[in-house]
Amino acid sequence: MKNTNAWTQAQKTDSLTWGVKADTKLFGLMNVKTSQIEGFDIDMAKALTKKMLGKDAKANFVQVTSQTRIPLLKNGNLDAIIATMTITDERKKVVDFSNSYFDAGQSLLVKKGSPIKNVQDLNKSGTKVIGVVGSNSVENIKKFAPKAQVIQLQDYAQALTALKSGQGAALTTDNGILFGMAVDNPNYQVVGKAFTKEPYGVAINKGQDDLKEHVNKALKELEKSGEYNKLIEKWFGNIAGFDYKEVER
Repeated sequence: MKNTNAWTQAQKTDSLTWGVKADTKLFGLMNVKTSQIEGFDIDMAKALTKKMLGKDAKANFVQVTSQTRIPLLKNGNLDAIIATMTITDERKKVVDFSNSYFDAGQSLLVKKGSPIKNVQDLNKSGTKVIGVVGSNSVENIKKFAPKAQVIQLQDYAQALTALKSGQGAALTTDNGILFGMAVDNPNYQVVGKAFTKEPYGVAINKGQDDLKEHVNKALKELEKSGEYNKLIEKWFGNIAGFDYKEVER
């Protein structure tokens, strides 16, 4: 892990390096035509960088997964993570978090016509539900449907493929991510109300209080200026069934 002050380095280079997802539609997804990662988290990182360092500052992006994001941050490869990362007490032992920038909730994705309508329907012995390694959704489902059999896969692409091939009755993660999957897969739908609260935060290395303070200040400025709500509207305003007003600031 680097011992340098991340905020001091950012000011010197006029840039910040962010860990982002590249397999999560609406939040961070690789556009194969442009070779650029696009999504709400990407736009937030760019907006935060400019608020913190000025309009000419650059946001650099490194692809991460739920498993790799914390190790990459701890090793000094990233300044911060903005990658659908829920603020949890367990993670706070390892990294610091900004204030919440998006309030998600865990839900289920199923094939249309499925008898699974909510998380309680999974609580039958042997019912298989698909999750992703490194996400707290796996631990949550064990609490809400302890009799279900959880299949853990490496990323969302593998998880969706497994659902389509019938390896599980449902795929579970945060509702914003699931709605992104449903947009591209109209034979699948998000069912039941969110059964957890999943506040997303920007993760920052321990001991980088200056950087955390500036991230939180920039978040407040984005919300106050209306830029934040414009980004929410851009990415979630037309998603059927997703009440983006719940996460408006």
